Amino acid sequence: MSELTLFSKGGNTLPAHLRNLQLDATTKSLMGGSNGGASKRISIRGGVFRMLVDGKEIAQNEDRAMNIVIVAANENVSRTYYEGTYEEGKNIAPTCWSNDGIAPDAKSDEPQASKCASCPQNIAGSGQGTSRACRYSQRLAVTLENDMQGDVYQLQLPGQSIFGNAENGKMPLQAYAKFLGGHGIPITAVVTEMRFDTASATPKLTFKAVRPLEPEELENAQEKGQSPEAKIAIASTSSAMDGAKPKAAIAAPAPVQEAPAPKAKAKAAAEPEEEAAPEVAEPTKRAKKATPTDVAEVLDDWLD
Repeated sequence: MSELTLFSKGGNTLPAHLRNLQLDATTKSLMGGSNGGASKRISIRGGVFRMLVDGKEIAQNEDRAMNIVIVAANENVSRTYYEGTYEEGKNIAPTCWSNDGIAPDAKSDEPQASKCASCPQNIAGSGQGTSRACRYSQRLAVTLENDMQGDVYQLQLPGQSIFGNAENGKMPLQAYAKFLGGHGIPITAVVTEMRFDTASATPKLTFKAVRPLEPEELENAQEKGQSPEAKIAIASTSSAMDGAKPKAAIAAPAPVQEAPAPKAKAKAAAEPEEEAAPEVAEPTKRAKKATPTDVAEVLDDWLD
């Protein structure tokens, strides 16, 4: 995944006796006071899988697909509004956001309305072209197939990776979850392939199941889904995961002597890569086709 490896001999393979070892005081003291609580996420900026730790990119995977296990998800589609335009390399907290897609979060710097449905940033044309300025996103907590017992990462998906219909066996997230659910298979019980749609001008992922989890893998996925890391991943904006602070917390104004009131400064904010995709309307529901009930047969169909 990167030219950097954990060990000069053995690559990134961690021995079994070290996998569940807690960080000691020596390591924590040398980590600069982070106490081992680094926030980790997978970004899809530029159509490349990027691994970030506390906002710093540490690795890339230029493959078009990556296998993961989805261990938890925010039960709602979130919404995020950034005032201004995206500036490469900047990490700024959103102006307003909603974890449930219904009302602004209480911690929002500048709530744009009391309810998302009546918000002026939710009107077509408030963003670029006919899009809405406030964007949809879905937050997931995932592990890598080749390191299921390892770290939990946040994966934040833009609207066009959430909504839409299945095409040639490739599905956006909601269609994929409905497909699995229709066969009685939890999304947390399979290895999922996420793949970039090369026909899309902006980063877009589609999903399909690769295989069912083995019993011990399923038990591990369930434990990871209840971990503090997973709960933080599905409740936090990507900018918060990267360490961005709200505008009010960035710097307090210094005391000044009596003078005319200063002119208001123009505001600008960054829009993270996961929320830069154009708005996509939710798909209309279609009648389900008859499908086989045997799980193994279903999974075999996916792999064809």
